[in-house]
Amino acid sequence: MIAGDARALRAFLTLLVPHLLRVSRRVLGMAHPFVEDVAHDAAYTVVGRLAEYRGEGTLLSYSRRVALLTAMNMRRRDQAQKRARLREGTDAEGVLTDDPDPEQSAANAALAPVLRQMLDTLPAPLAEAFGLNVMLGYTVQEIAAISSAPVETVRSRLRLAKQRLRSRVLEHPALRDLVGPNHE
Repeated sequence: MIAGDARALRAFLTLLVPHLLRVSRRVLGMAHPFVEDVAHDAAYTVVGRLAEYRGEGTLLSYSRRVALLTAMNMRRRDQAQKRARLREGTDAEGVLTDDPDPEQSAANAALAPVLRQMLDTLPAPLAEAFGLNVMLGYTVQEIAAISSAPVETVRSRLRLAKQRLRSRVLEHPALRDLVGPNHE
């Protein structure tokens, strides 16, 4: 096993961490201050759980899934901290700005930040399946192998995630204009 050989562990992590960084950047965005920390947390988790890895799918796919879940948890923690700060009370001067609505800014900037934000609203199993499929390009069969779920369950999760996201897109005026009138 890797745990007994420091050189093997170093070689394993040298190959693995760039993939975990890529996943972290896709989920959190390039500007997030903790992208590297999330990737390293994911690497630590992968190494710590190697004994639990059942060989269903590749080790790289398993590792990417761990990174995806770790990054999504970071986004959820960030959102919870923002909500807590707002509940604690804020300085009125800091709140009153000329900046446009945050959702409007995200919609205008690019689709990736909007997708990240909307992904946060989905339940974890739906967000995981959607993130693996749309953000990381995994097929339904690959997601089923990674998440140890039946193929039809993965298809159902993807369908439900798309339905929920579609309704959110159609509720938002700027995004509705972006996808066009024929999607209603």
